[in-house]
Amino acid sequence: MPAVELIREGSVVHLVMNRPDVHNAFDDGLIAALTEALAAVDDDDSVRAVVLTGTGASFSAGADLNWMRGMATASEADNRADSERLAGLMRRLQFLSKPTIARVNGAAFGGGVGLVACCDIAIAADTAKFALSEVKLGLVPAVISPYVVAAIGLRHARRLFLTGEVFDATAALGMNLVHEVVPAGALDTAVAGVIDLIGKGGPVAQREAKQLALAMGGMRPADMEGVDAANAALIARLRVSAEGQDGLSAFLAKSRPSWIA
Repeated sequence: MPAVELIREGSVVHLVMNRPDVHNAFDDGLIAALTEALAAVDDDDSVRAVVLTGTGASFSAGADLNWMRGMATASEADNRADSERLAGLMRRLQFLSKPTIARVNGAAFGGGVGLVACCDIAIAADTAKFALSEVKLGLVPAVISPYVVAAIGLRHARRLFLTGEVFDATAALGMNLVHEVVPAGALDTAVAGVIDLIGKGGPVAQREAKQLALAMGGMRPADMEGVDAANAALIARLRVSAEGQDGLSAFLAKSRPSWIA
């Protein structure tokens, strides 16, 4: 099965993360497949909108366990290169020339929250859960942080980055991570309504409007490349640090890290 399914419906492309057995968790393959798919739709003038979602019960539940095992044993340089690939995916999604809609069908943790934050419009099922739980592993949500902070604001980010707590769709709506929360059975109808609204706008104007909004918010692609590189270096350093190794090892062994009594 492909890690990402690209389903075309007229002028709309649905990018469906397709690893339901691991709750659409990130690994090298999923990151590469999403990046490639986004590049393809970015260059296709016939595409008017992109819907990002997941198969199964989850949207995307963060990092894949096998991927995390690789992180724990990789060098700092390899971890930095790995993080730069994830940062490249987030940057590609953030600045995509097409309107993007996150169809949040279930849990979005870690990098999954980053994907939601990078989409222009996010609609969540009322059963969805969210978390930025990296500190529980002795890590930080480094490469997704600029996009998450831009979405939810500094005050909410400071709390969630520190506590790593799980929060529900209603809380996500209150902090602007998502724009709308609907019953799970109404998710497709809500997404279709937004697609209909997008179809009424001019595609060139929408492309320019999106980049205008981002620029007015202080986000430009060239600037973000430097920010992403610095954040990739940060998470690489933390992954190979004593605390990061302790946290990753404890998580993989289903035990407690040393800082918990």
